[in-house]
Amino acid sequence: MINTNATNLRKNLFGVLEQTIKYNEPVNVSTKDGNAVILSEEEYNSLTETLYLVSNPTMKQEIIDGLNTPISDCIPADEVEW
Repeated sequence: MINTNATNLRKNLFGVLEQTIKYNEPVNVSTKDGNAVILSEEEYNSLTETLYLVSNPTMKQEIIDGLNTPISDCIPADEVEW
């Protein structure tokens, strides 16, 4: 995570945004009133999707079950029908 203050962010806004977008690197901006975090849209969408999935108890359990399934019990990727 990149750490900066509002003054430095203002001076380097384009570069900071470019870095955040290109590398999905969050930016922590500190101010006298508190901190804020800048995320790329891709990272933000990923976080909101994760929150959505784990907020659904059935989906959460399916994910946990999948994580606990041995690889030997899984079918090869080329046999998955989408």
